Amino acid sequence: MTENENVKNQDDALKDTVNPDMENKQEPVEEQPNNEKKEEPADKVSDKKSKRFKIRHAQEKALEEEKAKYAELNDKYLRLFSEFDNFRKRTAKEKLDLTVTASENVIKDILPVLDDFERALQNMEKNGNEADLQGVTLIFNKLKDTLKKKGLEEIEAMGVEFNTDEHEALTMIPAPEEDKKGKVLDVIQKGYKLNGKVIRFARVVVGN
Repeated sequence: MTENENVKNQDDALKDTVNPDMENKQEPVEEQPNNEKKEEPADKVSDKKSKRFKIRHAQEKALEEEKAKYAELNDKYLRLFSEFDNFRKRTAKEKLDLTVTASENVIKDILPVLDDFERALQNMEKNGNEADLQGVTLIFNKLKDTLKKKGLEEIEAMGVEFNTDEHEALTMIPAPEEDKKGKVLDVIQKGYKLNGKVIRFARVVVGN
């Protein structure tokens, strides 16, 4: 075998040992990133806008409903508070009226006794019994002070203008003077107020 043939055989043997996959293997090509934004289809974009509109519309509707509920509850609260305040005031007034009414009935029953006291004092003054007069006057003044503390006050009548809100005219007589016309000339029975309310009109004679 010649030298050239020996070299050729060695080359053929070397080729047989080489992995055939290595021959076909290529270096991978690096893909360039695609920075271009893919455009969505028009129908999908429209669908997303429609959904956002529906959500916003639902939120606005829910907000309006909550506002309406708040206004309704606030109105009910104000009405309830007003009714309770009126009830409280009415109850307090009824209690006060009840107390005044109870006192009024008692004092009305005492007024005739007060009248008798005054007549007794007038008679005692005429009889001239000074010791008895002082004692009875003291008792009478104590009674008047007690009734005054309860709100009893005498209606002013003698010499004042006739007032139908406080006076009851039993009769009318010619006035002795021009300036006496329409005024009280005599008091037949004293009138009284209890806490500003007339419980007995003053019975008077009026000048005409």
